[in-house]
Formats: sequence, C-alpha cells, structure tokens
Amino acid sequence: MKFHYPELLHGGDYNPEQWMEQKDTIWKQDMQYAREAGINTLSIGIFSWAYLEPEDGVYDFSWMDEVMDNLAANGIKAVLATPSGARPAWMARKYPSVLRVTENRLNNVFGGRHNACYSSPDYERKVTEINTRLAERYKDHPALLMWHVSNEYNNDCHCPRCQERFRDWCRARYGTIENLNRAWWNSFWSHKYSCFEEIISPSSLGEEENVAHLLAWRRFSSDNLVRFFQTEIAPLRRITPDVPVTTNLMNTFSGLDYYALGRAMDVSSWDNYPDWRGDERDLKTARISAFHHDLMRGVGDQKPFLMMESSPSSVNWHTINPLRKPGTILYQGLQAIAHGSDSVQYFQFRAGRGGSEQYHGAVIDRTGTNRTRTFREVAEVGATLKQLKGVAGSETRNQIALLYDWHVRWAVEGAWMLHRHHERYVETVRDFHIELGRLGYGVDMVDELSDISGYKVLIAPMAYIMRPGFGEKLKAFVENGGTLITTYVSGYVNDELLTYMDADPSPINEIAGRHVDECDALDDRTFAHFVWNGKKYRVKEVAELSTLTTAQTLAVYADRFYATKPCFTVNGYGMGRCYYIAVRTDEDFLNDALRYILNEANLQPILPKLPEGTWATERYQEDGTRFVFVQNGTHEKKTVMLPKAMKDAVTGKMVYEQLEMGELSVAVLMDE
Repeated sequence: MKFHYPELLHGGDYNPEQWMEQKDTIWKQDMQYAREAGINTLSIGIFSWAYLEPEDGVYDFSWMDEVMDNLAANGIKAVLATPSGARPAWMARKYPSVLRVTENRLNNVFGGRHNACYSSPDYERKVTEINTRLAERYKDHPALLMWHVSNEYNNDCHCPRCQERFRDWCRARYGTIENLNRAWWNSFWSHKYSCFEEIISPSSLGEEENVAHLLAWRRFSSDNLVRFFQTEIAPLRRITPDVPVTTNLMNTFSGLDYYALGRAMDVSSWDNYPDWRGDERDLKTARISAFHHDLMRGVGDQKPFLMMESSPSSVNWHTINPLRKPGTILYQGLQAIAHGSDSVQYFQFRAGRGGSEQYHGAVIDRTGTNRTRTFREVAEVGATLKQLKGVAGSETRNQIALLYDWHVRWAVEGAWMLHRHHERYVETVRDFHIELGRLGYGVDMVDELSDISGYKVLIAPMAYIMRPGFGEKLKAFVENGGTLITTYVSGYVNDELLTYMDADPSPINEIAGRHVDECDALDDRTFAHFVWNGKKYRVKEVAELSTLTTAQTLAVYADRFYATKPCFTVNGYGMGRCYYIAVRTDEDFLNDALRYILNEANLQPILPKLPEGTWATERYQEDGTRFVFVQNGTHEKKTVMLPKAMKDAVTGKMVYEQLEMGELSVAVLMDE
C-alpha cells in the first residue's frame, strides 16, 4: 500500500493522558495551539497501555474516544499508535515472560521502555488483544489516518524461548548440523556441534568470538523482531486493510535490518535528532542528516517517508543541550522534505511536568504557553508547509544508487581484520554520500536485495559479503551497461563469512578484473600516496595490494614497499565498467574520482557548480512537476547560479540567474 495524503503532515507526539486531571482546560488549549501552529496531525497512544488497560483484561477507551473526537472536530488527523513500546507494571508482575534476559543470562525487571521479549507468548497474546480492540474501536473514526506500530523497536533477548527459536532458525537455514558446522567453520577451536540442541546465543560467558555464530545471532534477532512486527500488525491489516502502517526507525541503528522491516510496512518513518550547535559544526551535522534521510527513504523503497519525530528545540539527553539558533527548526523540517519526507513532526507536542523528558524540546514547553520563540518558529514551519502542499506524494528519480546493507555492516564490524571493531563501514558509505551531494547529484540508498536494474551507477563501498544472488545481480548490472564503483574490503567472503578461493572465486574479482593479494592496515601516523591526473593524494588506514587480470590501471602507489602497485583501476565488463578504489583516501580524491566517473557515465548533476556547503535534491510528481530543493548547510550566505529561471514554490516569485540563500536555509524551486 502506498501512503499518500493530499498535503504535507505537520504535527508530533501527543500525550494527553499525562494531563487527564486537567483535560477540561489543557486538552481544549492543546487544540487551540495546534490550530495556531498549523498542525494537522498528532501521534497519540504511543505509551498509553497503562491507561488503555489499567488491569489485565480491563479496558478503558473512554478518554481515547474523547481525544479522537477532539482531533476530528479540529481537523486534525491521528497517527494512532499501538502501545507496545512500554508495558504496564501489572503485566511484568503477572506475566514475567514478557521481560527480557540479558546476554549474561540475567532477568530484567520492570522499567524503562524497550524491555520486551518478542518470543514471549504472553506478550504476543496481550499485544494482539489490545491491537485488535484498538482497530475494532477506531476503524471508522474520521480522525484515523495511519497506524504507528510500537516505538523505536529494538531487540536481543537471551531467554530460553529465544534460545529455542534461534535453534529453530538455524535448523531452517542449514538443514543439518553438518551443514551448520561447515558454514560456521566449526572445525576451528574444536567448536563442532553434534546436534542443534547444543547451540546457544553468543555471550561473554561463553562463545563470543565465532564471527559466523555472531552474524547468525544478529540475523536471527532481526528476523525474530520482523516476525513479531508482522504478528503485531496482523489485526490491523485484517480489520483496517486500507489504513497504512509504519513504525519509527532510528537512522543507522545497528540492531535491526531496517530494509527487512521496511519491506513489511507501508511507509517508512524515523526519528531525526541532529546535534545542532549553531556554528561551523552544523555543516557536518546537516550532511549526516541528509544521509540519514536518504537511507530512511531507501528503507521504504524510495517512496515518500515520514519524519515522525524531531526536536523543535534543544533535546535533553546529550551531555550538552544547546538551544537552536533562530531558523534552525525551519531548516530541519525543509531538509526532511527535500530528501523525500512528507511530514515534519516533533517530539513532543506538550512537555510533561515530570519524568525524564520534562526538559526535552516541545512545541508547548514547560511554561505551557504559546508565547515562546519555539512556538512561533513551529508556526512558521506550519505556514511554509501549507505553501508546499503540491510537494506531497512526490518521489525521487535518481540515477545513482549507494549501497548500505545491514548484513554487510554486521559482518565487517564483527570481522577480526584490519582495524578490529573500527572498520568504519558507516563512515565510508557516508563519505561517498557527502561527495555526491557536493557534486550536485541525488542518490538512492539500497541494500544487496534491492532492485538495482534501473540505475545507471551503483556505488558499493566495502561490500564485504555477497548475499545470495547479489553477485549475479552485479554481473547483470554491469554487463547491461551499468557503472559499478566499489572499494577495498569488497567481495572477501560469501554470505556465511567463508573466504572466497580460486575454486570458488569472488564475483567482484571477475567484474573488477583483479584479485587482492594483501591488504595493509595503516595507523594514524602512517600514510602512503599516489598520483592520478597529475595530482598527489594521500592513502590512510587501508591499502590493498592487487594483481590485475583484465583491469586497466588508472593510478599506482607512489611510495612504501608497494610502490607501483595499482590502487585505482577500471575494467570493461560487457557493456559496462567497474571502477575499483583500493585505498581509503581523503575527500579530495573521492570528489575528483566521482566527478570523473560520473562524467564518463554521462550523468548530469541536478545543479552544477554548487558553492561549498550547499547541495541539491529533487522530487517529481506523477504529472512530471519537478521540485528542486537547494540546501545551504552553513551559517554563511551563499549565491547559487541557476541554469535557467525557476519559480520559488513558497513565495511564487521568479528566481533568475542567481539564487541568494541565507544561512542554514532551504530554497524550493519549480520549473516554470
């Protein structure tokens, strides 16, 4: 199901149950303030289980009925949550199976939020019961817009039920214990198992160094949560089949394969909390946020996503929690829209008087009034989003795909190799994303299971493992004319982390026309260099030494004992090409190399010659209407040269040769 609402959403997390005793005044005031701020949606019920079911089997929906009616009466839509993000105390007391067990086999006690065992039959039953009642009660309510399932899922429980499910997962994946022993290379350290019953989850009390075992556990834990998610949404799908479901994600959170979770929901959403500082550091923060937005859109198969949470002011959980400079919240919201979001939503709408989040940023802060700078700036966002109504539902049409795969990340981070536990997979992918933005290109994030056939260029940094079918997919992509860019530490192992050998060659070796002989790890005092197109570049941290088979050398090392060895190569493969970067370098080489390769691939940037600190993205409506978003992530004014006259989508005015941009700002342009 494709989620589409005829306007951009503006709202946030709303917790009216915290104000039950003052509902005659506070709830009424909330609706007034929401209208003033241009808010058209509020997320409700996220942590409301103790109020919806105060005792086991005793339900009270009367207060929620009133909240839903208030929203409808004020023209506000409800993103209605299932309350599984936090359980009531009676549940932990009556059904202790709902609580997790830690990796060192200690039972958790009630408290916190994410403390549920997703293998607990009691938890599954209670979640199904309350979700069924919610869906049945509100299926026809005019306020219901979509389902917000749980909150910021995470996982990893080591209880006996999860242990047994892990063994069942292994049985299903490997079939026989002999196959598992071969896949996990259990001849090492005499770790050979005689039966599946001997397998337990990794723990510091026992096995925590078998890389295949660790990867299997991470895969199981992710699969088990996706299975639970599908169980949780089953009554919602059955009772409200036309109401889309989402759950809010956390950018590069390592515990879950977000692509797998994204494929199980209708629209991806995520919680965006940039660390704004009000100075030159904000450029890096803005670039990281841009990467996260594109990743969350990729998790949702490039459909418009939702920024489910962001802070309208300072957060309260950093070591230092500075205020946002004026204009930062508008930039934060429009940046999300620029990268494919159909919403700007906040945590939280009204701050509570107590609890750990009483000083977290809120549309209505601890003063309880609308006479604050934050409220005025939120209202400005609301007014701007109304002017951009035509953007809602528009999608990207990028020709460049950038690979970020959670399984690759798990494998690289678990490997005992170059810089153990510091292989910098996330940073490496992000570096490519930043340089593509600098050059003016939009990018789609994909994983190894994504369809890549429609792209002209695929960039796969540190593609360490080859998941089933990915090698064949790469071959077809390049054979059919695609351009592949890959790097060091790619194609080293198969999907079970077994190294490729001559009898079982790596697909990337064939496509790239070379094979790796050695790989050097450099410390922070050791560097090498190479020269390409007359310019000298620095090698840092990683340097592969390769033998070429069919590839052509573009650059060789200039020093150290591997001088004259190739470090940048290209190989013709079918109708396409594969470029291989065998070194980790600084941004200057990535920028120069990408500029060269994308020019060879005949790709044109969205906007050429962008000033430093700016980048551009674009979105298209089905009728071909194009929106170009120019983003200035600096605290300096910038002048952007336009190739043609365009219309400002917010003001309606024409912008001719020069676009003048203020600090930390986003301009939204349309073809005229």
